[in-house]
Amino acid sequence: MDNRAEVREFLMSRRARLTPEDAGIAAGSNRRVAGLRRSEVALLADVSVEYYAKLERGSIAGASASVLESVARALRLDDTERAHLFDLARAADGIPTSGRLRKRATAQAGARLSLQWALEAITEGVAFVRDPYQNLLATNALGRAFYSRVIGDSGRTPNLARFQFLDPASRDFYPDWEQFGEMCVGIMRAEAGRDPHDRTMQDLVGELSTRSETFRALWGAHNVRTHGSGTKRFHHPVAGELTLAYEELAITAEPGLVLMVYTAEPGSPSAERLRLLASWGASEHTPTERHRTTS
Repeated sequence: MDNRAEVREFLMSRRARLTPEDAGIAAGSNRRVAGLRRSEVALLADVSVEYYAKLERGSIAGASASVLESVARALRLDDTERAHLFDLARAADGIPTSGRLRKRATAQAGARLSLQWALEAITEGVAFVRDPYQNLLATNALGRAFYSRVIGDSGRTPNLARFQFLDPASRDFYPDWEQFGEMCVGIMRAEAGRDPHDRTMQDLVGELSTRSETFRALWGAHNVRTHGSGTKRFHHPVAGELTLAYEELAITAEPGLVLMVYTAEPGSPSAERLRLLASWGASEHTPTERHRTTS
């Protein structure tokens, strides 16, 4: 991933989605570009056309925080997009998030017993830890039952992005498959912007782009997002339809890793189905199998 190309395509795609009406500018006639012109963004950001053109060519190194803020406002970036722009600028200045730190966190998380104990203490919800590459590093008992199709028995670290785009079973598991795909790629895009030289992310993106036309198209859209909180629908092969609320929590001891928890509304059909799934999981997973999915 070339940082200059990432900056160029991100800014161009954000400019193209805005109409003059969105920005409060008279549209005029003979518009030959989609969205705003560079000159219009420069006017809104209170910078010269030449300087904005330089930024959009990918030369973002050295841009001040105030300029980046002005460009973010002009392009009406949301909080996640604004953070992505600043990440790209930091990477251009040679201060990206450390990939080595991420890899060390990934290696430590699966081996830390206290983290596994914390996961197992969550008994009425699906709880798991994932890294920036969408690897499923550790789960609680209900999580192993919930993600049984993702975990499989290959011995390879389960990966949510590979399941989403390369496994046909994902289309049954995710009733809102397109929405899940956009979310997955948007999260990966945001992560990639923090360190464009991260070889692990480059390899994963290359693999998915080669093997999935849908992933390739979504990656090219340059949309970014964070997970945060919300509600998702699933269709589990054992439990059936599930509507679950989710919360994403940062693990401060392991930078780059997050704890995800899915829960059902108390007393709802989904809550009852989660209890049935927990019973099924307890009967299906032996201690040896449980160890394999978290190692």
